[in-house]
Amino acid sequence: MLGPLEAWHGDASVPLGDLQQRYVLVVLLLNANKPMTPERITEIVWPDQPERKNLVRGYIKGLRKAFELARAGDVVIETTPTGYVLRIDEGKIDTVRFDRLREQAARAVHENEQRRAVDLLREAVALWRGGFIEDIDIDRVGGVDVVFSDEGYHDALGDLAELELLVGDHRSARDRMRRAVRTRPDHQKYAELLMRALIAGGDQVGAIKVFEAAGEALAQAGFEPGPLLRNLAERARRGEPVSSLPSRPGRFTGRAAELAAVAKAAAGTGERRAVWVSGAPGVGKTGLAVEAAHRLKRRFPDGQLLVRLNGFTPNVAPTSISDALTQLLTELGVPPEQIPDTVSRKTTLYQTQLYGTKTLVVLDNAVSPDQVRPLLPEAEGCFAVVTSRHMGEPDISAHVRLAPLPPDDAFSLFTALTDPFRVHGRSADVAGLVKRCGYLPMPINIAAALFRRHDRWSLDHLLGLIDESGAWQEDGTAAIRASFRQLDAAQQETFRLFGQLPGPDVDLRGAAALLGRDIAVTRALLDELHEVCLLEEVAPDRYQMLDALKEFASADPPEAGREALLRLLDFYRVTLAAAVGTAYPFDSAGQPSVDRTSPRALSFEDQESALKWVSTERDNLVAAVHYASRNGLAGHAWRVAVLVWRRFASANRFRDWIDATELARQAVDSDRYGQAHVLLRLATTHDRLGHHADALELATTALPLWTGLGEVWGEAATLGAMAICTMQLGDHEKAMAQFETALEKYEQCGDMRGQAHVLSQLGYLHEQHHEYDTALRQQEAAVRINRTIGNQRGLAHALNNLGAIRQHLGELDDAIPEHLEAHEIATELGDSALAAYALTNIADAHRLAGRLTEAVRHHGLAEVVATGLDDADLRARLFRDRGLVARDGRDHAKALQLFQCSLDVAATTGNSTHRSHAEAGIARALHALGRHREAVPHWNLAEEVYAALDQPEAAQVRAERAELTCACGQR
Repeated sequence: MLGPLEAWHGDASVPLGDLQQRYVLVVLLLNANKPMTPERITEIVWPDQPERKNLVRGYIKGLRKAFELARAGDVVIETTPTGYVLRIDEGKIDTVRFDRLREQAARAVHENEQRRAVDLLREAVALWRGGFIEDIDIDRVGGVDVVFSDEGYHDALGDLAELELLVGDHRSARDRMRRAVRTRPDHQKYAELLMRALIAGGDQVGAIKVFEAAGEALAQAGFEPGPLLRNLAERARRGEPVSSLPSRPGRFTGRAAELAAVAKAAAGTGERRAVWVSGAPGVGKTGLAVEAAHRLKRRFPDGQLLVRLNGFTPNVAPTSISDALTQLLTELGVPPEQIPDTVSRKTTLYQTQLYGTKTLVVLDNAVSPDQVRPLLPEAEGCFAVVTSRHMGEPDISAHVRLAPLPPDDAFSLFTALTDPFRVHGRSADVAGLVKRCGYLPMPINIAAALFRRHDRWSLDHLLGLIDESGAWQEDGTAAIRASFRQLDAAQQETFRLFGQLPGPDVDLRGAAALLGRDIAVTRALLDELHEVCLLEEVAPDRYQMLDALKEFASADPPEAGREALLRLLDFYRVTLAAAVGTAYPFDSAGQPSVDRTSPRALSFEDQESALKWVSTERDNLVAAVHYASRNGLAGHAWRVAVLVWRRFASANRFRDWIDATELARQAVDSDRYGQAHVLLRLATTHDRLGHHADALELATTALPLWTGLGEVWGEAATLGAMAICTMQLGDHEKAMAQFETALEKYEQCGDMRGQAHVLSQLGYLHEQHHEYDTALRQQEAAVRINRTIGNQRGLAHALNNLGAIRQHLGELDDAIPEHLEAHEIATELGDSALAAYALTNIADAHRLAGRLTEAVRHHGLAEVVATGLDDADLRARLFRDRGLVARDGRDHAKALQLFQCSLDVAATTGNSTHRSHAEAGIARALHALGRHREAVPHWNLAEEVYAALDQPEAAQVRAERAELTCACGQR
């Protein structure tokens, strides 16, 4: 009924008869499973013609016949003593189903299951095909009293878009709201949601256009855009500042002098652009830093960032400088694939991003000044607040040392956190309580939370519990102990297990795996600990324990601690395998066996949700590798390291991955299967970093392991890795033989992706030796296979290689479309390196066609895309190709500089192909500049390396030099 009246049984439409009969059916549907007399039906359908009561029987008979012909046995019109009743499962009526779906979605939201709520609301809004029974005269079936308002549809549509934005699916929200806004241009909620979706997708111009269109539509109706729309428009114009600050500490009390000191340091103009806040555990360093950051927002309107450095977090290694920089760059909006791999380049990019901005950075829980120095903003308008148990050094920051709260402030804090009537007239006792808490904010919060929770307790009872826990005027641990003793056995075990966590935090499902309990029980346990301030909820359904509490909890590990941590590692191992399988389906043949189960493990419906999970859990996964490596769980260590490899590779964070994987490699000595997997990934990683000799050694060590295991895929992949390294190091004949053997192995195990990859590599090698017909056939075969199996990344690589061959054949008009398609695919995949290769190939085609301006433009685009990528091959290629454009434009000095840069990269990596091209380019540039004697050794080396590669360019260089009458012709 949500649209024209229709009935369906299975996939078949059910004829409902003429208009009068359809009126009768609607009345019965609106009163489903309720008796209706013929008189009442007549009164509704023919209010002025009571004599038509005699026709009702005929229409009922017609409807029964329609249902009988459709074999719809689950819909029956029964005859009752007083009339008729339509028996039907009301869930089959779309109006009822719509309401039920909305109710289920509301419950899902209440249970924090936003994804499920999205699915339910999508199903609900899809039921609407138009207005409520829009082909029926509503006055003939009950009038306005029975109208199913379409406002419910609009509300559901808005709720759905809101949830899609919440779960990060801004594209679906955008497309949905675009359609909605076209039908209701003056609907402010629709305009708001569309603007939010566009801003989330980076389309600020589109958001402003929506605001302007909504303003025009509202003006015609005599209204103006509301404040929310105006604020969104302002955000679109100015850009929303980034902020990763947590919410402000509740009822922050005291510390006026310390906050003033932070504000004064932030307002200063000296070289020290930071303030260092130190103090004992529980003294409130993080709370002060967050409060200060919120108060300073207006002074730093371009963003406020917070990074937890884990300097003193039990069981968690301090955050590396590299990881901290990566987090900061990500918060600043740098795409993961554009974040460099080395600390020095990350630091440069980080400072560049901050230049010209007013940004505040909070560096929480630093272990030392050395950890902090590279993270401090250098830009004049920026500032950092550092917290640590240790004091800082005067050369890098002003210093604020936090002592326990003054007694009056401690008193005020406790009374602010409790019911004032329960402590009225008990000033002396409250003063004694906060003294027992050591005047420390954290223990005071815990004591207050305990008191709030037990509203029947007297203050005397709380004091007695604390006294039983021992005097603790120095460190405040008695408050923790008193609160801990009030927990039941399950809550105490949960608290102690959190003290053993290897990572910085855990989500609800991970916690359920750790505890070995179901989701509902786990949520209740975590809520209880959160209520008494023994856990912090850092995000919806994600919890962490403050360092001081974690130290207390870890001091007395439960007997079942190792078993619990094994369950958590199983959860990470199984869920990671599912995420990687969904995100990278073409890697499935090479993924290690899981060999474990976890009842709490997640599954993933799409690539986006899988990648989001891996990114969110990255620090916990790395911590899991460390824990497993050091605690005799080698199987977990190497499998998690291998499974997470692709995500590190896609984000171009190879060195970070190597650090964790080397631990796993040391732990996996006796497991040949694990060794083979780890060595293969290490080989691939080192090759991408330009360490070709190291990579070849690793792959060579892995090959006999795969052979001994009888793993044909592993042999094929390792031979391919060896061949790439061998090719890079200059032995093309041997590389071809290795690729041919790898191809046979891939054919043997039926891996089409592997076959396409090897064919493309062979095509590249044949291209290098000017065997273009063979190269063309191999690249076309690679393209065909990749299209067939849907391997987009492999297709883009093969298209790039195919286009390069067409360039050699002079088919430039055919080459550019192939490179453009490769670039389009790479952009969709978010693969910046692949996109940069496509752009430099397009530039090369324009150069060969004499369009140097276009070549320069595309090289500029390639350089922008490649910013921050640690890809040695790409860097060498960009320098060389830009050098060729400069040479063709007769800017020989610039060409010389670029070819020298390409040679520097080749010298570092040992790549003979890049070296030969660079030496030849330098020789020709020096010759054009009249520096003939300087050119001679470069001519000689170019010819020598080309000859060693057995490439035709060796003969070309000899012939070119033979025609020269200058010193360049001498040997």
